[in-house]
Amino acid sequence: MGRRWAFADAAGMVAGFALDAVLGDPRRFHPVAGFGQAAGALEKRIYAPDRRSGALFTTVAVGAPVVAGVVLATATKRRPVARAALVAVTTWTVLGGRTLRHEARVMAGHLERDDLAAARGRLNHLCGRDPSRLDEPELARAAVESVAENTSDAVVAPLFWGGVAGLPGLLGYRAANTLDAMVGHRSARYARFGTVSARLDDVLNIVPARLTGLLTIVAAPLVGGRLGETLRVWRRDRNDHPSPNAGQCESAMAGALGVRLGGRNVYFGRTETRPFLGDGPRPSAGHLRRAARMSGAVGLAALTIGAGLAVARAKAMGVRR
Repeated sequence: MGRRWAFADAAGMVAGFALDAVLGDPRRFHPVAGFGQAAGALEKRIYAPDRRSGALFTTVAVGAPVVAGVVLATATKRRPVARAALVAVTTWTVLGGRTLRHEARVMAGHLERDDLAAARGRLNHLCGRDPSRLDEPELARAAVESVAENTSDAVVAPLFWGGVAGLPGLLGYRAANTLDAMVGHRSARYARFGTVSARLDDVLNIVPARLTGLLTIVAAPLVGGRLGETLRVWRRDRNDHPSPNAGQCESAMAGALGVRLGGRNVYFGRTETRPFLGDGPRPSAGHLRRAARMSGAVGLAALTIGAGLAVARAKAMGVRR
C-alpha cells in the first residue's frame, strides 16, 4: 500500500504542475483568493497592534488549512486515484509559475516597445514598488528581482513542501506565504501584528530559497550564463540582502544573467536602499526574458525533486509500518 500512494502523491504533483504550465492560475473562484478573503475577515475580528494577536491570527489561519490537508490525506490513504487527483488540483492552485513567466514576458514586451506607461501600469502584477518614476532599466530590474524571488515563493517552495509533507505541506505553505503578503510587510498597522506571519514565512523558505539559488546556478548555461561565474556571485552576495531568503535567489539570478541587481527601491510611503548583487549592467528587457526562461527551468528541476521526496517519504512510512 505504501508504494501505491507513494506514486499517487508524486503523480498528483506532476499532473498539478502540468495543469499550471498549460492553464496558469484558475481564472474564477481561485482558492487562494478565497483563503485571502477568509483571512482578511479573521483579521478584522481579532486584530490588535501586538504580537500576541498576530500569533493567534497566524496559528488559526495556517492551522486550519494544515488540519484540512491532514484530514484529506487520511481520507484518501487507501484510494490512490482520488489521492492523486486531489494532490493534482491542490498543486495546480498553489503554484504560480505560468503566471509569473507570463507577467515577465508582458513586461519585457512593453519595455521593448518603449511603452513606459504600460510597463509602469503592469509592474504591480509582479511587485509592490512605486513605478511612477522608474525608467526602463529600473523597471526591468524590479521585474527580474521579482521573478527571482517568486520562483522560490510560487514554484520551488510549494513543490518542496508538497514533497516533504504532501497535502498539509502544500496547503500550509501557501497559507503562510499568503499571510506574509497580507500582513508581513512593514507598516504602522502590521509592525507587531504581522511579525509572526513574516517569521513563519522566513522559516518555511529557508531551504527552498537556497535550493532555488543552487538550481539557478546549475541552470545558468541554459540562459547563456556561466556556472562558475554564477556560483561566484551567489557565494559572494547571497547574504547581503536584508531578507534571509531573497538574496539567495536574486544573487544567483544576477550571476546567471550577468547583471547588477539591488539599489534604491521606492515603495508607496517608504524607501529602501539595498546592497548591489552581481556585476555588470542594469537589466534590460532581454534579461527579463532570460529570467523567465530560467524560472521555467528551475521549476521543472524543483518538480523532479519534490516528486522524488514524495516517493521517498511515502516509502519510508510504508517501511515503518
